[in-house]
Amino acid sequence: MNTDPQHRRAAGWIAAAAAVTAVCAVGGAAASVATVDSVVSALSAKQATSAEQNGQSFGDSGASGNSGDSTLPGQGGSGYGFGQSGDGSSSGAAATSSQQEGVVVIDTVLGYESAEAAGTGIILTRDGEILTNNHVVEGSTKITVTVASTGKSYTASVVGTDATDDVAVLQLNGASGLSTASLDDDGDPTLGDDVTAVGNAGGTGSLVAAEGTVTGLDKTITTEAESSVASETLNGLIETNADIEAGDSGGPLLDSEGEVVGIDTAASSGSTVTDGYAIPIDTALTIADQIESGQASSTVTIGLPAFLGVEVSPDTTGYGTGSGYSYGDDQGYGYSGTVDGASVAGVIDGTPAASAGLAEGDTITAVNGSAIASSSDLTTALAEHSPGDSVTLTWTDASGSSHSATVTLTEGPAA
Repeated sequence: MNTDPQHRRAAGWIAAAAAVTAVCAVGGAAASVATVDSVVSALSAKQATSAEQNGQSFGDSGASGNSGDSTLPGQGGSGYGFGQSGDGSSSGAAATSSQQEGVVVIDTVLGYESAEAAGTGIILTRDGEILTNNHVVEGSTKITVTVASTGKSYTASVVGTDATDDVAVLQLNGASGLSTASLDDDGDPTLGDDVTAVGNAGGTGSLVAAEGTVTGLDKTITTEAESSVASETLNGLIETNADIEAGDSGGPLLDSEGEVVGIDTAASSGSTVTDGYAIPIDTALTIADQIESGQASSTVTIGLPAFLGVEVSPDTTGYGTGSGYSYGDDQGYGYSGTVDGASVAGVIDGTPAASAGLAEGDTITAVNGSAIASSSDLTTALAEHSPGDSVTLTWTDASGSSHSATVTLTEGPAA
């Protein structure tokens, strides 16, 4: 995989806030505790770049540039940051063979961002159904999954995603006879229970295990928007003092019997106290069942979303300050005021938008005859369609001339 500096997505959402504790969600996004006494950042497991291995750190540069970065309709958010420490190492111990059973390492290519990322997942079925965090695969155009116990790698397709609850289900291509994860059947954990977080900490490709206890139940955190990862509030989480790190996202939180009680999702950073967060396994499985049954909803996307291929400027606010990616742009610049339509900040080569002749500076004003008054209107309109659908676009170019074309939407990166 490409290991050039700044082309490897950091271990996740890294948030920063004045006078509060930063928390990193292990798998791919930044978050902040709703109680305001700490900030959580979701860490989508980043593998270290060559620069980071030499001791450099990109900090949380991308997390602060949300207001000015361009966004993709239907994809949400602004540029990815490069995380905090991200030195490609972990303080955990190597996972034992039993702890590796039913666990996978996930590597993704974010083709529209010239970036790569990594995370963790668990095996649900012998033919290769994988449960992980949505932020581990969000924005990906290619997914490779390696079974930790055998070292065998597979390409994976997205069965469905739930960005609101941060759950995704993948399907390995050509897999069979896999050993599945042992899921808890004793009910929810209780305060003080011993737990072990297992995952691809530091994005090194090797599983590590961090021991701890359950320190809280039914916790709520709110993630901070970064890059194409939008802000989200996660409820009912398990809190632990196990040393969860970037790259652990999607990995199992095991109880004393070695059974999965949760999915590692977020962890504290920048404090002497460790606070990790996991989605209870029952919650994650309920969402996975909905995805597997093909039931799309306001939160669940089945398969890959429809994709037009334009970057749109935000509807309001000034210049972004981060250096995050926005599907190809290093930095997007916003503007004050509200646009009468969706202002095109860029067009991706080889996409339906490019074929239609859309260009930077154009303003999309209608989809299938329905008026588009803002970038969010365009996102909503496209979200109602599936790959392969044809839509008629109306837009105005920089000179004020009106144009119209019918395009066939293609498959986009994972939602």
